[in-house]
Amino acid sequence: MLRIHFIAIGGSAMHSLALEMKELGHEVSGSDDAIFEPSKSKLEAAGLLPPRMGWFPEKLSAAIDVVVLGMHAKRDNPELKKAQELGLKIQSYPEFIATMTQDKTRVVIAGSHGKTTITSMVLHVLRYHEMNTDYMVGAPVANSTKTLSLSEENDFVLLEGDEYLSSPIDLQPKFLWYQPEIALISGIAWDHVNVFPTFENYSSQFERFILSIQAGGVLVYNEEDEVLKNLVNASQHPIKKIAYQTPKHFITDGTTYLETPEGSLPLKVFGRHNLSNLAGAQWIAQLMGMNSSDFYEAILSFKGASKRLELLIKGSSSFLYKDFAHAPSKVKATATAVKTQFNSKKITVCLELHTYSSLDPEFIKQYNHSLESVEEVIVFYDPEALKIKSRAPIPPQTIREAFAHSSLQVFTQSTELHAMLLEKEYSNEVLVMMSSGNFGGIDWEALQTRFK
Repeated sequence: MLRIHFIAIGGSAMHSLALEMKELGHEVSGSDDAIFEPSKSKLEAAGLLPPRMGWFPEKLSAAIDVVVLGMHAKRDNPELKKAQELGLKIQSYPEFIATMTQDKTRVVIAGSHGKTTITSMVLHVLRYHEMNTDYMVGAPVANSTKTLSLSEENDFVLLEGDEYLSSPIDLQPKFLWYQPEIALISGIAWDHVNVFPTFENYSSQFERFILSIQAGGVLVYNEEDEVLKNLVNASQHPIKKIAYQTPKHFITDGTTYLETPEGSLPLKVFGRHNLSNLAGAQWIAQLMGMNSSDFYEAILSFKGASKRLELLIKGSSSFLYKDFAHAPSKVKATATAVKTQFNSKKITVCLELHTYSSLDPEFIKQYNHSLESVEEVIVFYDPEALKIKSRAPIPPQTIREAFAHSSLQVFTQSTELHAMLLEKEYSNEVLVMMSSGNFGGIDWEALQTRFK
């Protein structure tokens, strides 16, 4: 049994790890200065919710085996300083995961986009055929509320590999800790400009990831991404390289069919990016021991990862989708997919600019023509979010010029945005709400009632 203390226990990944460690029989404690739902309720139910918010150095002692430091904490965090003074072992979230899974075959799904969906697809088909694996994924898979599962008995661990920094005192990308035997990269599109100021700097992190794959291991990669293809071809690292591309498919009556040796199979997901994700997932599943027939049988029932182009409601002639997309490449892929799938309907995209990248006046230019495939565009951002990030307000005209869309409205007040969306008539229309935030607290149930 380990005694583990979590600094910033309320984070989405951190609280899941804390819960899993307690379930495995370890002694867990933690602190945070603010904890929100659903983390709060889950920690409380497990008896792990800190009695008071804040940082309490007195919680740290020589009896603690390891301190797990979350990204939300600062370098001058009082508990971190106390842990350093005591000489305690301090690990980032990914370093701790790597330590706990060192005796397993590690499978890591990386890339600027699609990694949650690909990981979820693999998990779905494995579960369908009752093949157990440990895992860590960015969003819950259907029929489960967990994003992390660790055990002593499973041979494989399937990990979503994030290129963001590991912790405030560990500034290397998270995915470099895992050193996988099997890896996948879905594509490279500049993101996280607050820590990777140039595209070259950002893409070099994936070059480092390729070198972190164990010698003799396997890299599955999307050869339709030219930047990634060139990076992989240039690498002299002694690994096997397997390329994949978007498989053959067609759309009939609003359903996408996958062409396979076993016939045309109807899917519940759509869009070229999801078909590409499927091709990558199939290779990973095969490398984990699943044949193609079993994969096809299982993937037919895959409805998508939570919040990834998730259908909230289907009315008589209109649809409401929720999507986690926020980076330009993801926004463009989702918009194009929806328009291709519903080419006879009006497509409206409501995009919240919420991340460090999307609120950067220079980076926002990357959204140029990303939504040209749809008829109406609504862009929302909260000026308060800019204040928190110490950023100057972005003039609406700058946003209009960046997107270069002829029908674009900009909202900076959530009440005005909500009023417009809830008063709007939706007839033969698809509304896609894209954000990694919550649109200033929109009432999703009230919005769904507009789709009849």
